[in-house]
Amino acid sequence: MSVRYVFDKRQGQFTVQAFKTGLLSTFGHSPTFAVHDYSGEARFGAGGLASFSLELTVVADSLNLLDRVGDADRREIESRMRDDVLETRAYPEIRYQAERLADERIAPGRYRIRIGGPLTLHGVTHPHQIDAELTVFDDALQLRGGCALRLSDYQIKPVSALAGAIKLKDELQLIFDLNAPKEET
Repeated sequence: MSVRYVFDKRQGQFTVQAFKTGLLSTFGHSPTFAVHDYSGEARFGAGGLASFSLELTVVADSLNLLDRVGDADRREIESRMRDDVLETRAYPEIRYQAERLADERIAPGRYRIRIGGPLTLHGVTHPHQIDAELTVFDDALQLRGGCALRLSDYQIKPVSALAGAIKLKDELQLIFDLNAPKEET
C-alpha cells in the first residue's frame, strides 16, 4: 500500500531570492519572488520513509516580485525575469523529481532528510539535492527547507543593468514550506 500526499499551494509558501553584486550594487536590490502556481505530490511506498519520493512542477510564469518597488519597476523586473531569465514562453514549466537519499529522525514523525533527483529548468536537466525537514502528521505532511541553485548550471545568462555595474549573482536561494494533505491509494 502506498500513501500519497498532494501539495496544496494555498497552504504553502515557496520563494526564490536573487542577490545583487557589482560596482554599483548598493543602488540595486536583491529581488525575492513568490512562486504562486505549483503542483505535485509526495509518496511513501510499502517501505515507509525509505521509499519516499516527490514530484513537483512549477508554472514558470507564476513567479511574482514580493519586494516593495514602484509599479514601473515591478513590471520591468517581472518582465525581465519571465522574458530574459526564465524564458517562460519557451520553457513554461520547472520540474523536480526526487527520492530519499538519507534521513535522520529528529522526533516522532519528524525527520531531517536529503532528497535528490533530476531538476529540469530552462530546458536543461541536472541532478539536484535538497536538505529539508519532513514532518508527517496523521492526515498531512509538511516539507520545509531551502537550497541554492546556480543559474549557469541551467544555461541561464546573468541579469545586469548599467552596462554590468549592477548585476545578479549566479546563485539563487530557494526557500519552501510545502504542505500536503494525505490521500490513501
